[in-house]
Amino acid sequence: MHLATLIRTKESDLKRVNHSSSRAREIANEQEAIGMPELDFSCRILLLGKSGVGKSATINSIFGQAKTTTGAFQPATNRIQEVVGNVNGLNITFIDTPGFLPSSTNNMKRNRRIMLSIRRFIRKSPPDIVLYFERLDFINAGYVDFPLLKLVTEVFGTAIWFNTIVVMTHSSSAIPEGPDGYTMNYESYISHCTNIIQQHIQQAVFDSRLENPVLLVENHSQCPKNIMGEKILPNGQVWRSQLLFFCICTKVLGDVNSLLKFQNSVELGPSSSTRIPSMPHLLSSLLRHHPISNLSGTDDEIEEILLYDNEEDENDQLPPIRVLTKSQFEMLSEPLKKDYLDEMDYRETLFLKKQLKEDYRKRKEKLLSTEQKFLNSDNPDDQQAPPEPVLLPDMAVPPCFDSDCHGHRYRCLVSDDQWLVRPVLDPQGWDHDAGFDGINLEATTEIKKNVYASVVGQMNKNKQDFSIQSECAAAYVDPWGPTYSMGVDVQSTGKDYMCTVRSNTKLKNIKHNIADCGISLTSLAKRYYVGAKLEDTVFVGKRLKFVLNAGRMEGAGQMAYGGSFEANLRGEDYPVRDDNVSLTMTVLSFNKEMVLSGSLRSEFRLSRTSRASISGNLNSRKMGQVCIKISSSDNLQIASVAFFSILKFLSRRKPTRNVVKEVTD
Repeated sequence: MHLATLIRTKESDLKRVNHSSSRAREIANEQEAIGMPELDFSCRILLLGKSGVGKSATINSIFGQAKTTTGAFQPATNRIQEVVGNVNGLNITFIDTPGFLPSSTNNMKRNRRIMLSIRRFIRKSPPDIVLYFERLDFINAGYVDFPLLKLVTEVFGTAIWFNTIVVMTHSSSAIPEGPDGYTMNYESYISHCTNIIQQHIQQAVFDSRLENPVLLVENHSQCPKNIMGEKILPNGQVWRSQLLFFCICTKVLGDVNSLLKFQNSVELGPSSSTRIPSMPHLLSSLLRHHPISNLSGTDDEIEEILLYDNEEDENDQLPPIRVLTKSQFEMLSEPLKKDYLDEMDYRETLFLKKQLKEDYRKRKEKLLSTEQKFLNSDNPDDQQAPPEPVLLPDMAVPPCFDSDCHGHRYRCLVSDDQWLVRPVLDPQGWDHDAGFDGINLEATTEIKKNVYASVVGQMNKNKQDFSIQSECAAAYVDPWGPTYSMGVDVQSTGKDYMCTVRSNTKLKNIKHNIADCGISLTSLAKRYYVGAKLEDTVFVGKRLKFVLNAGRMEGAGQMAYGGSFEANLRGEDYPVRDDNVSLTMTVLSFNKEMVLSGSLRSEFRLSRTSRASISGNLNSRKMGQVCIKISSSDNLQIASVAFFSILKFLSRRKPTRNVVKEVTD
């Protein structure tokens, strides 16, 4: 309380604060030593819970005498009453209330009447602490008191849970068996029950941040006692002193909150005000590369690589090779097998390169012929022949008990002149029968000559939440000049929507160089954020690429700016084989704090059937991570991974069973 007073007076001198706090402790020790009058400390405690959980019995156990009547087979408290007493020099007032009935449709009206009468009773003199009672032996996987907790929140408000302590009675009852048939450990069982009731309270207030303290109580007359005559729990704790200690701490914290006026700074329940977006996140989204979808299939980076590659096609100069059957291949020796596979892999790479060049050449010829026809045609709006429909791959379907796969029910054809709409599978969603909780939509079309538009979005809807994410973009692509694009991104954040309008201009005036500049405007909860960026990409040969960008984001009284430098080295067979090594250096400044970070990422082939990806990053805050991923199509390697996973699971399970046996013994 003294420290809170110093904070209230805005005391900034740390030495004076420590000296004042030490002096307050010395005065308290002196007063206790000379036997001064007891501290006038009082506490009002409200008791809530169902009938028969032990509210009145707990009051008698705390005072050490029968202050209230109790009943084993019928409710003992039928009206609201105050029980006043003194415990170890503390003046405590318990507000004993009638118990609630189990959750059901018929009992909800009676429970509401009891709660309304309690609310009227405590209106003049609110309690400092609320004790919510529940029987430990009644909490299991089928715990169904969520409607009662929700009714308590509705009648008393979410603020009642700030100073609430959950009390579990009958804490010395027999512990049930676990899923494996062994008796559970006492601490594990308590933790399991605590998680269940806390999750129900969090769902009742719609806030996962709330964590109420949980105390264990045993009021039975045969409860074990220590040498001081105090009742103890199976874990050896003295529950009476612990409960009083928690009540005193909660009372003091409540007084501190009143002194510092913190009550209204935090509110439980779903957030009514939208969270302010992170400026570094908006800046990184602005600097992120947004690809432009077009029907011509051209790509700037691949185009730069093909411009360098003017050598003659090696695939046509190779001598013919005989393709072996499986039986013939098995008859070869190991060195010959390796040489044969290396030769086939080399020829495959050359063939894919040749095919890529031919596709690029055909697209260029088609583009030139289209331009020539457009100039010579009297009617520029002549329709071309529709493209051939393409069969989409089979989509993932919900699990079912049928022996046959029903993927054929969802097969469809798609062409360039129609929307691609597919359902989104969510196996963990609320609708287990259908399993589809959303819709994914994609479309790309050519509005006019060299003007393209694309729409990509996904919508999810369940019984409680609705979310949408979409990216709409339009671009003018000049094959021999600049590219202008504009996009609108919409994303749901809670009950609001964040909308971003962005515009980019890409210039290719200099050979082997691509310059990009862009601006963006983001709107969320009547707040606006404006950003701008500059980016330049330089190609050195076919394999080396340098990217340098810088940007700034400002809005809502905040500002963030940063940039990055990336060096990317591709493999010899890029883009046929996507082997590359990239080094990135990033700088970010926000709220007068600068953070430097660096990352290294590499992707390469380990063998013909496996690939590896290694990435790591580290920043000036001494935080970082390392990630290693290995993928393989070899059945033997996949089986070995599964074998080691099962072996690791069994090695963990065995020591757990031994510990459980030792506890039961």
